[in-house]
Amino acid sequence: MSAPSDLKPTQSLPDPTNPGAGGPIGTALNYLTGQLRQIGLFIALIVIVLFFQITTHGITLAPINVSNLVIQNSYILILAIGMVMIIIAGHIDLSVGSVVAFIGAMSGVMITQWGLPWWLAIILCLILGGLVGAWQGFWVAYFGIPAFIVTLAGMLAFRGAAQIALQNQQISPFPDAFRALGSGFLPSFGTSGYEPLTLVIGAVAAVAIVLSGFRGRAVRRKYELEDEPFAWFIVKMAFTVALVVYVAFLLASYSGTPIVLVVLGALVVIYASVMRNSVFGRHVYAIGGNLQAASLSGVKTKRVTFLLFVNMGVISALAGLVFTGQLNLASPSAGSGFELDAIAAVFIGGAAVTGGIGTVPGAIIGGLIIGILNNGMSILGVGTEYQSLIKGLVLLAAVAFDVFNKRRAASSLK
Repeated sequence: MSAPSDLKPTQSLPDPTNPGAGGPIGTALNYLTGQLRQIGLFIALIVIVLFFQITTHGITLAPINVSNLVIQNSYILILAIGMVMIIIAGHIDLSVGSVVAFIGAMSGVMITQWGLPWWLAIILCLILGGLVGAWQGFWVAYFGIPAFIVTLAGMLAFRGAAQIALQNQQISPFPDAFRALGSGFLPSFGTSGYEPLTLVIGAVAAVAIVLSGFRGRAVRRKYELEDEPFAWFIVKMAFTVALVVYVAFLLASYSGTPIVLVVLGALVVIYASVMRNSVFGRHVYAIGGNLQAASLSGVKTKRVTFLLFVNMGVISALAGLVFTGQLNLASPSAGSGFELDAIAAVFIGGAAVTGGIGTVPGAIIGGLIIGILNNGMSILGVGTEYQSLIKGLVLLAAVAFDVFNKRRAASSLK
């Protein structure tokens, strides 16, 4: 028996055993099931925040604590932006913590010993970070050494370089303008109550999110790529806007907008756009999905890989400058374990171990989950040994959930 003639070729008959399968509810449920990984990430973040908000008696979402959360986790979130691109391409970078220490050391040497202006030192350090990335990218992309080995060597080499530059001593203090990059705030225009500039920034960000969401949906519908139910799209946009506005009010009621939050927001917008809309971003996904197929399709895989590591070097340098400015101290032991937190943030944020899957916003959410876990457990007085145990279990659960979803999807195709 053939389908009724008034049905379009892409339509299917309702399933009599599942009344919701052919209607809006069924469509939404099918979509949400396919997006279980991303939705589960948001739910996990909300649950963790609510759990610590209750157990800490409201301290977690106190304005001063939210501001501290942003500042104290900024360098990990910055590293996660570069790391997610590396992991999407099927590589990994174990050297970022040592590069943070090396760049911090060089900024201290340039400012306090060479007498360079702080702004010139920042520019030179970013260039130096790019050279570090180019050094490692050359061995990975053009010499064919696995990134794990190259960056493991870099982790040792640049840690040693940091110790040599500082002669195993700490350098402090730094100029106030340099410190502001890591722990400063935008100028405040309010004398009491809510800081108006922060509220304006929050409102602009909310409007930009709405416009970007509707524009992206329109483009996907134009090319018949849209499968997201409109009701779910509205719920998602409303939740995102409400979250942005709420955080803006919290920050405005304390000291305003941290400068590093502006830097982080700009990085998220730029890199999310690059990965989603640019040819370079599509090439990164193609390389991670299937290197041989990407090469046969004309993708310049070596060049893309090289540029990814150059970018990671610059990102690591920026994180090093932020961390050094926040501590007001250049130390040869700085950045220890940063690579593990950045990698964990990326995997918790939905990136696939095998490459080809991941997003910049997902990595940011993963980093926030780690940051809130650290912050909440510290407030509750949980020992560092238990904190490490819990973060390890969370990472394992995230990767296990990703593997489970892949196996479930593969079995459904059989």
